[in-house]
Amino acid sequence: MLRFFLRLLSLAVLTMAVMAATLDVIQSVASSEPVFTPLAVTWSAASPESLAFVADTIMNRLHPKLWDPVALWLLSQPASVVLLGVSLLLWMAGYRRHRPAGRFTA
Repeated sequence: MLRFFLRLLSLAVLTMAVMAATLDVIQSVASSEPVFTPLAVTWSAASPESLAFVADTIMNRLHPKLWDPVALWLLSQPASVVLLGVSLLLWMAGYRRHRPAGRFTA
């Protein structure tokens, strides 16, 4: 059941990544130059409350040094690339390797 949930979540994140990439392509064609929207801009446009909540949680409950170099670097990366990476990690966590010869082989 957990593997199914992880694969379903991976599909949802992959869909968001494709949507973010599509918006970047549309903006790039319209402006005749490459446009890559950072994750922070996309996230704050979609849900600024959750971005503030995550920032507060990392700074106060985890470690403040995680916010400055790690989270700010991640938030400055293109949204489509970060979401593709998250989708890949979720898919890998939910992946089940099939046994080639059967159940009782060594």
